[in-house]
Amino acid sequence: MSFQGLMVSVSGIRGRVGEALTPEVVARYAGGFAAWSLARSTSRDIIVGRDSRVSGPMFHRAVVAALQSVGANIVDLDMVPTPTVQLAVEARHAAGGLAITASHNPIEWNALKFIGASGLFLDAADGALMRAFVDRGFARATWDRLGAVQRDEGAIRHHIDRVLSLSVLDVEAIRRRRFTVALDTCHGAGAVIMPALLEALGCQVHGINLTPDGLFHRPPEPVAEHLGELEELVRQSGAAVGFATDPDVDRLALVDNTGRAIGEDYTLALSGRVVLRRQRGTLVANLSTSRIVDDMAAEYGGEVVRAPVGEVNVAVKMRELGAVVGGEGNGGVILPELHLGRDAPLAAALVLQLLADEGSGLDRIVARFPAYRIVKEKLDRPAGSLEMVYDSLRATFADAEADTQDGLRLAWPDRWVHVRPSGTEPIVRVIAEAPTEAAARELIARCRAPVEAVLS
Repeated sequence: MSFQGLMVSVSGIRGRVGEALTPEVVARYAGGFAAWSLARSTSRDIIVGRDSRVSGPMFHRAVVAALQSVGANIVDLDMVPTPTVQLAVEARHAAGGLAITASHNPIEWNALKFIGASGLFLDAADGALMRAFVDRGFARATWDRLGAVQRDEGAIRHHIDRVLSLSVLDVEAIRRRRFTVALDTCHGAGAVIMPALLEALGCQVHGINLTPDGLFHRPPEPVAEHLGELEELVRQSGAAVGFATDPDVDRLALVDNTGRAIGEDYTLALSGRVVLRRQRGTLVANLSTSRIVDDMAAEYGGEVVRAPVGEVNVAVKMRELGAVVGGEGNGGVILPELHLGRDAPLAAALVLQLLADEGSGLDRIVARFPAYRIVKEKLDRPAGSLEMVYDSLRATFADAEADTQDGLRLAWPDRWVHVRPSGTEPIVRVIAEAPTEAAARELIARCRAPVEAVLS
């Protein structure tokens, strides 16, 4: 069964509220996912959590009813970060979990993210099996077999305690520094965890946009151009660092001590340094992640391996290789010691550990490494295949190293460009990085023509 305008990918299902995404659509997929999960598990529990979006309570009620209707027992976390849901699935050995969130998408969007019994999002293969199960139809429970609902009030505390117990953190060293931290949660679910975590780490917190009502007053994606308020807060408060989270708290962006947003790619690079200093091994990053990750990992002999874009793709590659740390260049950091999911509270703790280790300002740490400029553009997505685009680009850039794991990534020693269809929006993403912005934009411009030729 298909629904017009619904985006389906390894990130789950998402759409604009009242258009592609309605309570009926959400209930069908939630019920089907639960029935499919219960058939594969000895547990009857499904964990449910949501971010702060205005449409969240409506979809939350639809999800709970749908899960009860197939006999699942719901463990309701209410408003929590997506990684908190993932941790709860693992801790309770549940059959699966559902996070009601559209992550960084604008306010008019919402989504369901499907979490398997391992605590990872469903990969492409399991996602296809689950959707086929939904399309075939599934049985509903009779009145005497309906699922029960219980609240879990301790999930946030469990998440914070797990972060504080990590072996890569010296919590007392962080507390002794008594860092002043600026925080912007953009009216998202970060407000229910980030202040408490930072205070537990001995920080003095200056916060903005901490009311978790989902009324995003700016685009919620935590990219540098959206963080002007946080930059000003850092300057006014004299903070050592500024933290910005996306609505479901799996991504963290940084503002340095001078009040400059340094770009979300640095979050993984800086966090990776903390881990690789203590545990030598492999770092896994996606194909659209900055080369700054390679530069910072090299100092501690860390090997960087690339994986397709998408949290589950990175997590599966990390599990396969036994990687010690990984993530994505969008501000998502994954530490297997905690769980195989992007986690902004984790990233914040690791950045504070870095500042405690280095004993210098974030601006000085960043300045020690080569500077790159990354440019990201969105182009209309053609109705047909992108293979013609990829063939044209490979011919144009015959001297580049080509990676076809996820669209096409063309790389040279000091620059790269990645062209791929988005899994969360009806667009083609073109991302380029080079030593200068002009060089990155030139790569983007040379990639635009083949895409537009397919559209014409």
